[in-house]
Amino acid sequence: MSATVFFLTKIFVSALVIAIVTEVAKLSDKWGGLIAALPTTTFLILLWMYFEGASDNKIARHVSFTMYFVLPTLPLFFALPFIINKFGFWPAFFASILLTALLVYLFNMLYERFGVNIL
Repeated sequence: MSATVFFLTKIFVSALVIAIVTEVAKLSDKWGGLIAALPTTTFLILLWMYFEGASDNKIARHVSFTMYFVLPTLPLFFALPFIINKFGFWPAFFASILLTALLVYLFNMLYERFGVNIL
């Protein structure tokens, strides 16, 4: 398979997964939330990396760094529902982005104390 065809396949399959999740979320908040909570994009990325010949070490490092970013992104799931009910979608959306960016920065400072630099 040529590089262009593979790249287009990645785009199509990845977009299809996102479209399916959003369609499920329209039908059921619970099932949409469950599917969205799964590390779906991580699984896709791991498959794409594997099929492109990434080493096991490269894939393992990717997963390790993904883990470091999970903690600072979790508060989004608590803050967004609270903010959206008070101020609406766009303020909640942008506040969540700012909160997440701030927490990634702060967690990077914490991680650096243990010899890990995520940024």
